[in-house]
This record gives sequence, structure tokens and C-alpha cells, in this order.
Amino acid sequence: MSGEYEVLISGCGPVGAGLAIELGQRGIRVGVVERNLEPPRIPKGQNLTQRTMEHMRAWGVEDAMRAAKTIPSNVGLGGLTAYGTLLSGYHYDWFKRAAVRPYYNADNERLPQYETERVLRERLEALESVDVLYGWACETVADGPDGVTLAARRGNETRELRGQYLVGCDGSRSGVRQAAGIGEALDDHDRLMALVVFRSPAFFKLIEGFRDKQFYNVLHPDNDGYWMFFGMVEWKQSFFFHAPVLADTDRDNFDFAALIRQAVGTDFDLELEYVGFWDLRISVAETYRQGRIFLAGDAAHSHPPYGGYGINTGFEDARNLGWKLAADVRGWGGARLLDSYDDERRPVFQSTAKDFIARFITEDRAFVRAFDPQRHRAGFEKAWAERAGAGANIGISTFAPQYGGSAIVDGEEGAETSAIGIHDLTARPGHHLPPLAMKDGSTTINRLSDGFTLLDFGGSGEAAQALKGAAEHAGVPLTVVEFTNTDIDGDYGCRLVLVRPDGYVAWTGDTIGDAEQLLAMVSGKDVS
Repeated sequence: MSGEYEVLISGCGPVGAGLAIELGQRGIRVGVVERNLEPPRIPKGQNLTQRTMEHMRAWGVEDAMRAAKTIPSNVGLGGLTAYGTLLSGYHYDWFKRAAVRPYYNADNERLPQYETERVLRERLEALESVDVLYGWACETVADGPDGVTLAARRGNETRELRGQYLVGCDGSRSGVRQAAGIGEALDDHDRLMALVVFRSPAFFKLIEGFRDKQFYNVLHPDNDGYWMFFGMVEWKQSFFFHAPVLADTDRDNFDFAALIRQAVGTDFDLELEYVGFWDLRISVAETYRQGRIFLAGDAAHSHPPYGGYGINTGFEDARNLGWKLAADVRGWGGARLLDSYDDERRPVFQSTAKDFIARFITEDRAFVRAFDPQRHRAGFEKAWAERAGAGANIGISTFAPQYGGSAIVDGEEGAETSAIGIHDLTARPGHHLPPLAMKDGSTTINRLSDGFTLLDFGGSGEAAQALKGAAEHAGVPLTVVEFTNTDIDGDYGCRLVLVRPDGYVAWTGDTIGDAEQLLAMVSGKDVS
């Protein structure tokens, strides 16, 4: 095992593993350092969105992920929000991801994070270009003009790894971020949260009436807008529970079983398996890049596990950064391409935190302060019914991260990069490409290449071949895919669609002039 690599990664959790796969499949020599010999069996990060499952398909692990789930496939993936207690009778559907399924090329999924990590680790073993040092911890990092050096330790052993770039995927307390001198903006809610894993077939019987649900939020007025929430881990047997607790709470001075029963609203038998704690806070690094050092996943951003944004945001970091690092290492990425990682991903997280997670807390706080069924039942029930009407799609229909303000997409004038968007089956620069159905049963997404792809829907052969020639001149990998009217159902609203390696639309149009300029921006080379 050589100590010389093209890219180093500190941390082989889900994001680090995903990034290593993205790079390894592109033939990049990757060295990964991971302190844990096995994934910790803590069931966090369970919700995998449709977009994340598109990544899993691209990384060759979609089928393995679905096979690793701990809940039967015929059980729905939905959630609900209840008032007061889980069994109060006041509840509504919440966060139904199925509502946006037509705009993606895969179904969403749900499984414990340790199973997700296990599947990704198995995929890494099949990639000859990736070496993973399990049981080793990153100790020091040095960024120099010609590369990055990482010193790792396992017990009394030390090892030095060198690479052109280093990515810190080492969690919210990231040592790589600290070593790079990157600060973070912190929105501290000053709340200690407990995470409890418990086993209880009796609890499953209590929730059997909630068909097609696997996670359950409890909005209790005493918590001032902060949730207590449950989720399934193993079918009929084990569950997790999060709740705010007093700051001095520890494993020995608090009755967690009583708190769980209080949140449910009845007595039942349960056995505690794990108790841990986390601080309710939202943080974002001041930059995702410092020289040759990058941050991804929780090292770059962290927030409460509201809505399942965390792990999915991290996977999108990996997909975005992976192709750009590969482009640079292989010599076809321009000087501004790597900077676009921070330009695209950091505003998306800032918007996610502000416009979705913090908004959930603020709106829930305002509701519990304004309405109380004990004081004014009719007013409460009217307001609750209004929430229920919007609850199923809250945060779903408008959560569509897009890079409209990026320098490497041909976005609209004045467009801003954000987590807020609309789901649409047209092709829009800066937005994720939605699938169109093919007459052969596949979709247009299945025709995308590992590099750039030009989708030609108008018989624009001469123009398409001209762009392909410009890409070859610049060294940018580009595949042209031609369609006829009999190939597909529907259209993207344009004749030509240029798609990036991460599945985002870079440009649309009828002639290639602007597309040539865009390739010049990506490659930093004259494409004429």
C-alpha cells in the first residue's frame, strides 16, 4: 500500500465513502483514513431521498442498499406529526417524499446509517484505486504548494500519506477543518438532545394503526417548538427516540423510559439499548475550501436531524466535489472549477438551514404558543386542520437545491443558488435534470455518461458535433446522445441540453455558442 495518492480523505463515514467511490470509479488514486473498524451501530441518518438513491445507482450500490433495509419493502416510508403525545388523536401526514417522485430517477429509501455505511464499504473493497486504512486516525495535516501531507496513527504506529488534495469528511468536530484554520458560523439553540434506542414489540402494537409510517414527530408545548421524535430501526422490534432534555442530564440521573412513555401518551414495556446526547445547533464552515483542503458532509455543515437533510446534503457534496477533483487531477478542469464547489454547495446549505430547518422550529414555536386545546379547543382544532392541510408536503415541494447563480452554469440573469426551487419536468440550467420516460422502459437519465452529456432532441447533428469537437479541443469528456420523437414521452422544452457529470443541467438552447463559452469556463481553455 503506497503512501502516494491523488486525493486523500479523512473519514470513511457515509460521505467520505461516497466521495471515495465517486473518485475511485473515475480512476483517481484515493487514500482514506478512518478511525472506526466497523460503522457505529447508532441508527442516525436513515432517510435517503430520491436524489440520494440516484447517487447510489451511479455508485453501483442501489440494489444492495435496498436489500440492506431493516423494514419490509411493502411498508411505506412516510411520517406523521402529532400534538401533545403520539396517541393524542391530533396528527397528520408529514414530509411525504413520494409527492416529488416523478421528478427523480429512483425511489427513496430508509435504512439505518450503519447499514448504509456497510454497503458503501463493501463497494470500496471492489475499487482497486482506493485504499482504506480502518482503525487509523488523522493526527496532523500540512498543506504545501505541491500537495497535502496527512499523518495518521494507530496505537503506536504512524504513517504518512501524501496527495494532491485532502477532503475532510471527519464529522462536525472536524480535525481537518481546525487544522486548515477554517472557522464556522454557529447558530446555537442551547439545547441538549437525548438519543435513545429502545426495544419494544409493545410499542409497535401501539403504532400499528399508523399505516405506511416509519417516523413520528411529537409537538409538545413544553418543548417550545423543538420536537420529540421516533423512528423505526428494526421491524416490530427496535426504535430510536430524540427529545430535548435539561443541560445537566446524563445517563444515570434521568428516567428516559418515563420520557418515552410520556411522549407516546401511555404506559408500555420497553428495554433501553443505547443512550447518547447531541447539541441542537446549526453550523456552517466559513469556506468549504482552503488551498488544497476541502470539507464535505458534517465537517462543512451540521444541523438537527429534522427532515433527513443531513446525510443527503453530504452525499450531494460528494457528488458535486468528486467530478471536479477528478477533472482537476486529470488536467481538464480549469482554475475556477474547484472554487465552484464552495460557490454551489455552501449557499445551498445556508438556505437549507434558514429556509427549512430553522423555519420548522420557528413556526412550531409560534403555533404551540398561540394555540392550546385546553384553553380554546375550537380555535386549536381549526389551526391544526390548516397545518394538516399543508403538512404532507411541507418542505418537500419547495426543497429543490439549485445552482442558478453558479459561474459554471448558464443560469438566468440575477439567479441565486439556493435550496429553494420548484419541481418541473423541463430542463433548466442550474437545476437537477428530471427524467423523461423512454419508449423502451428506461429514462433519459439512464443515457447520461460519466462526463458531460449533450442530449440532442432536435436533430441538431451538425451543432452537436461542433460542440463535441470543441470539448475534445479543451479535453472535456463529452458524449452526444441523439433522440427522435418516437424515443421519448414528453420533452424538456428545448432542443439541446448539456448535462454535467453530477446530473445537473449546465446549459439549454438551440445553438451552441453559449455552450462553448461554458465549456471554456469549465476547462479554462479556449474551445474555439
